[in-house]
Amino acid sequence: MLANILVKVLDRFFSFGALEITFADGAVHRFGEPDIEPFRVRFTDAALIREFLFNADMALGEGYVDGRILLQNDDLEGFMDLILRNRANAQGHYFMKLRTIRHIFRRLWLRNPIGKAQKNVAHHYDLQADLYDLFLDDDKQYSCAYFEYPEQSLEDAQTAKKRHIARKLCLTPGMRVLDIGCGWGGMAITLAKEYGAQVVGVTLSVEQHKIATDRVKAAGLEDKVDIRLQDYRHVTESFDRVVSVGMFEHVGPAHYREYFEHIDRILSPDGVALIHTIGDTGLPHLTSTWITKYIFPGGHIPSLTEFMADIERTELGMTDLEVLRLHYAETLLHWKNRFMANRDKAEALYDARFVRMWRYYLLACELTFRHDDQVVFQLQLSRRKESVPITRDYLYAQEPS
Repeated sequence: MLANILVKVLDRFFSFGALEITFADGAVHRFGEPDIEPFRVRFTDAALIREFLFNADMALGEGYVDGRILLQNDDLEGFMDLILRNRANAQGHYFMKLRTIRHIFRRLWLRNPIGKAQKNVAHHYDLQADLYDLFLDDDKQYSCAYFEYPEQSLEDAQTAKKRHIARKLCLTPGMRVLDIGCGWGGMAITLAKEYGAQVVGVTLSVEQHKIATDRVKAAGLEDKVDIRLQDYRHVTESFDRVVSVGMFEHVGPAHYREYFEHIDRILSPDGVALIHTIGDTGLPHLTSTWITKYIFPGGHIPSLTEFMADIERTELGMTDLEVLRLHYAETLLHWKNRFMANRDKAEALYDARFVRMWRYYLLACELTFRHDDQVVFQLQLSRRKESVPITRDYLYAQEPS
């Protein structure tokens, strides 16, 4: 009975390409376009039928990672590309309606109070530091890079990202900057060393705090950079600038108003804030349940409509909004290729299942940025319109020689 229902659901889902699934009982079903070679998949567990009908996103991720979904030639990229291309054209489909329903109820309990926020951060960012060295750039930038031209290296693109953000902050030497979610300290060090800022960086990750502190000391910037193991909500000083890169995704809809009100409270009258976050250009919907369970607990990818009203309730105004579209897809491609080139080292740090999980995570995210509505928003905020230039020319000026 359930198998027949799933077959009907999948038959309506696939309009691009073709998929052939061999169920655990040996039954073979084909979906999609006729007269083309299908991508072949085998389910080794009958329970997958029920799991797909209840939560296809979770079933897909868990089935692959646990080895219950076997792909021809272990071609995860080809399989995920086929799935995401069809999902992009599946508005109003059964799977998409389930995502919307779960999103409505998930907002009721998706909360990240201070204690829980630190636990969620530890789940991902307190993994062994050697893991991140396997795929990040030398500065350990774990957020979307900014690719200025094709074939730009990851290192250069991450440097360009920091430069682009620094320009949007309109810094002058001596300004006090708060870096919310400072990671391993790369942005804080850059703003202090290259732009003369006095930076306070806050993180909830014990591992990131230790490494960032050591990096500040090694750079001789202890008088300019203060790295704190602290929730941003506990920061009470006033700042000329606030920057937050790749942290807003962890705030959660229940705390958006609190987040922007706190920035408003600590920002000086002429201050400027720059928020760099993954976002969604479509209607609000559920973030991948597999990602939030296994990779980023408490995470949520917001649409603009989910937080714009919270900004409007403060004294802050939007002075610039930039949408970076395929930049994160290219960033994730670099990360995935580097990770897979070092998969033996990753397996030595953890195990083979961990490698399959992170392969799935990096690839699924890359293809979501290519085929779905996910982008990166850069929001520039200030109380006064005249706090930033009235044209965008300043963002693309040549660096002084």
